Amino acid sequence: MLLPSQLQKGDSLLAIAPSGTLRDKERAKFEEGVEIWRKNGYKVILEENYGAQEGYLAGKDEIRRQALKKAWTNPEYKGIICVRGGYGGVRLLENWQWETISQPKWLIGFSDVTSLLWSLYNQKIISIHGAVLTTISQEPDWSLKRLFNYIEGKPLLPLKGHGWGGGKAQGRLLPANLTVATHLLATPICPNFDNIILALEDVQEAPYRLDRMLTQWRLMGIFDQVKGIILGRFSGCNPPDSIPSWNVEEVLHDRLSDFNIPIISELPFGHDGVNACLPVGGLVEIDGDEGVIKFIDTAKI
Repeated sequence: MLLPSQLQKGDSLLAIAPSGTLRDKERAKFEEGVEIWRKNGYKVILEENYGAQEGYLAGKDEIRRQALKKAWTNPEYKGIICVRGGYGGVRLLENWQWETISQPKWLIGFSDVTSLLWSLYNQKIISIHGAVLTTISQEPDWSLKRLFNYIEGKPLLPLKGHGWGGGKAQGRLLPANLTVATHLLATPICPNFDNIILALEDVQEAPYRLDRMLTQWRLMGIFDQVKGIILGRFSGCNPPDSIPSWNVEEVLHDRLSDFNIPIISELPFGHDGVNACLPVGGLVEIDGDEGVIKFIDTAKI
C-alpha cells in the first residue's frame, strides 16, 4: 500500500463536493469545518462548484468528476477534503481512472465517500475514513488531534471498544458505510476481502434493513473471507417502541457472531458523534477479547 506524503502547515487542500449538495441548514457547520482546518495551519481552497446543485447532487456528474480530477492531479493541492456525504460519489466512478501522479494525496471523507475510499484502496493507496467539513466541528479535541497528527506523519494510538471474543487477527483495515458498501458489492469498485479487517457503520437504517444487508454479505461469503470485524456507531437505527423489532445490537449479534473471528463493537467512528479517523488500507491488529484495535506502523507503510 502507498502512503501519501505527510502534510505540513501551510499546505493547500482542495475542498470538493463529490456527493450530495450542501444544504442551507449545514452551511454554518460547513464554515466551522473550514475554519478548523485553517486554524490548524492549512490553506483550504473551496473548489469553484462546491455549492452547486443538480437535484440532490452537488452539480452535474461531469462537473463533480472534473473537480475530483483537478484535486487529484493539480500539484498545487496536497490533499482533498470532502464537503459532505449524501449520495452521488459512486456516479463519478463510471469510466473513471485515477491518473498516475508522482505522489498520492490524502483523500478524507466517510459515509457516501466510501465509494471513493474503496476505489483508492483498489489502487493500493491509503486514504482516511474521517470527518467531512460539515461534521468535523462535532469532533472532540482528542479526535481532531488524532487526525492532524496522523496526516502530519505521527502514528495512530489504539482505540478501544467492546470485545466479542475471537482472539487476535491482523489485516488491512477497510472502513465503510454499510449501506453504501452493500451497493458496491459485485461491482468493479468492490475489493478482494481476503486479509481484511472490515469496519462498518451506518445511520438511519431500520434493524430489518441492517439484517437484510448483512444477510446479503453472509450469502456472498464475505464474512468467511475477512480476518475480523470492527463496528462503529449505528446512529438512529433503533426502531420506535411501537414497532415489533429486534434492536440494532440484537441484529448485529445475530448476523455476525457465528463466524469465529475477532469482533469489536462500540468503537468511536460513524455518524452523529465522535468519528475517529481510520486509515483505509492501513495494517491493523485487533484483539476481540480485549476490544482493542492497534494501528501498525501506519505512519511508515
